[in-house]
Amino acid sequence: MATHKYLGTETEYGISVVGRPDFNPVLASSLVVNAYAADGRHRARWDYEEENPLRDARGFTQPGAHEPPEDDVGLANTILTNGARFYVDHAHPEYSSPECSNPYDAVVWDKAGERILERAAAKAAQSIPDGDRTQAGRIVVSKNNTDGKGAAYGMHENYIVDRGLPFGELTRQLIPFFVSRQILVGSGRIGNEFELAVPYQISQRADFFEVEVGLETTLKRPIINTRDEPHADPERFRRLHVILGDANMSEICTYVKLGSTSLVLSMIEDGVLPSAPQLAKPVQALQQVSHDLSCTRTIPLTDDSQVTAVELQWHFLEHARKYTEEGHAPDWAPDLLAQWEHLLTGVEEDPLSLDGLIDWVSKYHLLQRYVDRDGLDWNDAKLKLIDYQYHDVRQDKGLYNRLVAGGRAKRLVTEEEVGHAIHSPPPDTRAYFRGRCLEKYRDQVAAAGWDSIIFDIGGESLQRVPMMDPGRGGREMTGDLIDRCSTAEELLANLQR
Repeated sequence: MATHKYLGTETEYGISVVGRPDFNPVLASSLVVNAYAADGRHRARWDYEEENPLRDARGFTQPGAHEPPEDDVGLANTILTNGARFYVDHAHPEYSSPECSNPYDAVVWDKAGERILERAAAKAAQSIPDGDRTQAGRIVVSKNNTDGKGAAYGMHENYIVDRGLPFGELTRQLIPFFVSRQILVGSGRIGNEFELAVPYQISQRADFFEVEVGLETTLKRPIINTRDEPHADPERFRRLHVILGDANMSEICTYVKLGSTSLVLSMIEDGVLPSAPQLAKPVQALQQVSHDLSCTRTIPLTDDSQVTAVELQWHFLEHARKYTEEGHAPDWAPDLLAQWEHLLTGVEEDPLSLDGLIDWVSKYHLLQRYVDRDGLDWNDAKLKLIDYQYHDVRQDKGLYNRLVAGGRAKRLVTEEEVGHAIHSPPPDTRAYFRGRCLEKYRDQVAAAGWDSIIFDIGGESLQRVPMMDPGRGGREMTGDLIDRCSTAEELLANLQR
């Protein structure tokens, strides 16, 4: 049986200070993270001990020295009680969601990240020196992937897979899946990076990829990333680090993106997915698909035949349906398949009919209304601003959120679920143990990472509690124990017994 697909997201948010384009983005990001974390209480540091971004899934370690980053920005690297990590990554505030056991929960905790960034930015605006404040006095945070000026920042997906599965098999099957997946889950953007006549395209990320397989995430970006940091038992698990997806505002898109990928991975592990058609030039195909709003352009295959992105997606969907009907898929699969099929059928018949469901379509209709009303060209600066505002996380200002409020964009999860997830961890993964310990024993937690918590209870040495299985440490296993242990000393004594 396939390994349970524990999953999560990492999102780098765009950031700007209204009226101050010269304001240092690293400082602005630090203000945002600090503002959310600054309650005057002890904050655990992030544990980098088991992290090495130079380890390659192809079986070697890239040459070069790896030094864990220093915590030189105060509270700008914090762990939240919902099990997430909230920190500054380069020039962006980043929210890494807690581990989730299913794609629906992953949507909930991903959306909680938007609400956290909204609150943090509002608080951080009060930290800007008076002389630097504008009339608006706001820090604006956007869940997107490019500033429209040549810079890109990422939204990464993480999935637990079986260590025994050959990485080459993952690569062979996933490249055609990822190249075609964007027609359903792209966020859309104005323009492109090649000075081509592409006024609007499906994906924000596609133009920034240069190679098929590789270790990098910021230069020579690969379709398949080979970073080998399992954040779990390395003998049993691999963490597939997916870097080419767009950051979605649409909950439907996030759900289909995460759920369909999880199903494809499970089919690969179980050895039931027939070989997908192999693309002759995957990187070129990735960009060609993104530039074709009709979703009908054919892609050359290695056998000299042609296929469309829609046909590739049907290949994966039909096998996922068979996999589910035969009883091999998790219990959430039927609902996910229904959503996947609904979107794919709509794209096949008329992509622009999916207004309110798919980000790239919803944004296109929004922009087209301004083009028609004001007679604008697609390279007009006003349209680029609207493109950016679509992703603004503020519920009262962001254009996607305005579409939701007006009933013109469909939600998947409830705001009550999201509100709960802002402070509480998923109940059925190790994130529960991490979040509850940070909430109850904060002053005695010296550090934490994805796969361990380090306690300082005043002894001669720190005590590390390993969490090497993402599925162990949930409420059923540890809830009563945490409830009855009033101190970390009691908790550790009971764990040792």
